[in-house]
Amino acid sequence: MNRFLKSSGFKLFVIILSALIAGSVISVVSKSGSSPLNKAVSVVFGPASRLAGSISSSFANLPISFKSSTYYKKQAEQLKKEVDSLREQLVDYEELVHQNEFYKEFLDLKEEHTDYKFTKAAIIGRDAADKFSSFTLNKGSSGGIAVNDPVIYGKYVVGTVVSVTPTQCVVNTLLNPKTNVSAYEIRTGEVSFVTTTVEYSKQNLCVMPGLSPSTAVTAGGLVCTAGISGIYPSDLIIGSVDDIVDATADISASAIIKPGVDFSQLTDVFIITEFDGQAK
Repeated sequence: MNRFLKSSGFKLFVIILSALIAGSVISVVSKSGSSPLNKAVSVVFGPASRLAGSISSSFANLPISFKSSTYYKKQAEQLKKEVDSLREQLVDYEELVHQNEFYKEFLDLKEEHTDYKFTKAAIIGRDAADKFSSFTLNKGSSGGIAVNDPVIYGKYVVGTVVSVTPTQCVVNTLLNPKTNVSAYEIRTGEVSFVTTTVEYSKQNLCVMPGLSPSTAVTAGGLVCTAGISGIYPSDLIIGSVDDIVDATADISASAIIKPGVDFSQLTDVFIITEFDGQAK
C-alpha cells in the first residue's frame, strides 16, 4: 500500500485532481461559471455540438412547408370534386347544343312544310334483344299517333311507327329489313326504294337496289324520300351513298346507303301525324 502511495502514477493523479479542484474553486470565486472540467468537456464535445447546431439551423431556414398526408388527401378530394363539376357542366353544355340543333332543324322543316303536323316524343325503351335498333316512344293513340306515322329527327328519316297503345308506340328504324321507303338520288333523280338486309343492318347500312346498270349515282350522293307510297312525305333525307355495287341476281346496280342518323344516340324525335298526300 505504501508503495502505491509513493508511486509516480499516484502522485500524478493527485496533482491533476488538485489542479481541477483548484480550478473549480477559482471559477466559483471569480463567478465565471466555467471550470477546467467544463472546458475539457467543451474541447471534446464542442465540434459535435457545433455540427448539430449547424444542421438544425439549416433545416430551420429551408423554404419547405411539410404537410400531413391528411392535408394532401383533402386537397386531392377537393380537386376531384371540382373536376367532376366541370365535367357535368360540359355534358350539360353539349346537351344544350344538341337540343338547339335538334329544334333548329325542326323549325326549318316546319317553316318549309306548313301542312305537317308534329308530335315530339322521347325514347323510353330499347329492346336489347332487337338487332335492328327498334325503340319505344312515350306517345300513343291518345296523342294522335297511328301505325305507319313517319318518325324523323330534324330533316332526317328515322323510321315508322309499327304498333300503338294509348300511351306508347314502337318504331322500326331504317335498319329493320321490314322497312321500305320510296326514294330518289337528288343529283341524278334516279328513283328506287331504300331497305336493308340483316348483313347490311349489322354494319348500320341500308341498300337502294334496282338501279340502272349504267347508273350515274356515285358515292357521296344524297338520297331522299320520294313520297310515292304515302307513308313518308317527299324530300326528307334518308342518307348518303356510301358505295355502288353490281347486283348478283339480275342486271342492275345497288347503292349502299349510310343513314343520316345514328339511331343508337337518339333520345328525342318527332312523329309526323299529318301531311298532304298521307295515306289513310
